[in-house]
Amino acid sequence: MQATCVRALEKSAQFAPGTRIDRWLFSILHSIWISDLRARRVRMGQGFVDTEDLLAPDTHEQDEDRQRYQQIMHRVNALPEAQRNALFLVYVEGFSYQEAADTLSVPIGTIMSRLATARATLANTASVPPAAKEKRW
Repeated sequence: MQATCVRALEKSAQFAPGTRIDRWLFSILHSIWISDLRARRVRMGQGFVDTEDLLAPDTHEQDEDRQRYQQIMHRVNALPEAQRNALFLVYVEGFSYQEAADTLSVPIGTIMSRLATARATLANTASVPPAAKEKRW
């Protein structure tokens, strides 16, 4: 957040009066985040961190909701970065297609294509039946 505020102050002349400042700030935040991810990949030679590493350890037995959440997050994390970014901007952040396109500096058709491909990929991976559970006699 600090880096976003600093960058916004440095680039304040680029803000267009009459537009939404939250979208402009989010665009700056996204740019900083992408740059940081790329820098980390170069330094560490790694991609995204597994969701299991991001979750706080659970001392209780995992319930079905948590397991379902983990399955969904694994599928989403398996998407290419461009599709994942479009998916989060539209479905999590609530951006319109045009706002997401402006934030990512791509045409609106690209957002629509990325979302369609991401939805199809997620639907195909969801239709794969889970491993059969062992039956105990």
